[in-house]
Amino acid sequence: MEDVGNVELQSVHYVKVLVCYLLNRLDRPITEEQLYEIVLQSGVVNYFCYTEALGELLENGSAVRTERNGKTFIELTDKGRHGGEYFADAIPLYFRKQLLREALRYFAALERESAAEVTISETGKGYEVRCVISDGECVLLRQELYAPDLEQAELIRGSIKLDPLGYYRSVMGFVLDNKPEEITIDEDI
Repeated sequence: MEDVGNVELQSVHYVKVLVCYLLNRLDRPITEEQLYEIVLQSGVVNYFCYTEALGELLENGSAVRTERNGKTFIELTDKGRHGGEYFADAIPLYFRKQLLREALRYFAALERESAAEVTISETGKGYEVRCVISDGECVLLRQELYAPDLEQAELIRGSIKLDPLGYYRSVMGFVLDNKPEEITIDEDI
């Protein structure tokens, strides 16, 4: 049943179990907006089932809203955690994998986005792309690149943002493997 296509869960009960399963598996703080984006981007649940399911989870005490730093988080209670673990097998594996895959993709994109700060500024002769890549604790790379036009500057920024740590590894690989140019002399001269 791996190749299900555009099939959605239609049962609010199953969507509640699926949301509990996801929150339990992630075991990390997740904002209400993040949960909404992940669930709907997964393509396995429609908006109406999701909003009804989340409302019921909050109403029956399986999940709670908490406020931290001006953001609203959705967290499982022990009741929700137990329900997610106990009833997860009732949800076909396809739906569980699809939702979890989308969540991991979502958080990986957030991590990539926060690993690099890439700005573009116009200079007299083109554009400068400034890049700062960090691992959360220290700056790994600070670099400025030239682009003759805005289109190329945007392309550079997009490429770096796609995989900032991969870009850093590539730069370091080049630097560490860089060798002086070898000059050979033809002996017939």
